[in-house]
Amino acid sequence: MKLLHIDSSVLGPHSVSRQVSAAIVDRLRQATPDLDIVYRDLSSTPLAHLSGSHLAAGQGAVPEAALQPDLAAGQAVLDEFLASDIVVLGAPMYNFTIPSQLKAWIDRIVVAGKTFKYGAQGAEGLAGNKRVIIAISRGGFYGAGTPAAVGEHLETYLRWVFGFIGVANPEFISADGVQIGPEYREKALAGALQAATNLHAA
Repeated sequence: MKLLHIDSSVLGPHSVSRQVSAAIVDRLRQATPDLDIVYRDLSSTPLAHLSGSHLAAGQGAVPEAALQPDLAAGQAVLDEFLASDIVVLGAPMYNFTIPSQLKAWIDRIVVAGKTFKYGAQGAEGLAGNKRVIIAISRGGFYGAGTPAAVGEHLETYLRWVFGFIGVANPEFISADGVQIGPEYREKALAGALQAATNLHAA
């Protein structure tokens, strides 16, 4: 069984989402000792954002030589995703949505003919056989009924985009309120780490 572990926070060891995603992977590793784990850090090794040249190459145009390494990197992350059985993703909220580094990765895996296709009924996801577990961290509180709920474009976006490629029920472990104060941060992190420890393993 193959697990793909992705982190996107720019905060390194100070990141809450990184700590929680690592705890999730540890839980799954303990339950499945022969788990084959691939790790990608989108902050230390970022992908370029899509350009017109990327899209032209995707339509069959001959890419310029300078674009070749990035096209190869994009193919590598798509191959990693397609080969995985489980995806564990660390995703902090930056300015109410996902980090741009994570958006660049998503743009490389949401690919027509690979992870979704268009048919008579519209778009159909092709990646529904994967388990996706997402560790999210948010500086404030954005739950239903809170004043800031309308500004939540992290979990809502990730639910939609993974659903679009066929993952109907991505699992979320969240740490909320981590920027309100040290006591809130500690409580949120402890709760998320406990949730990771209690995670259904199979």
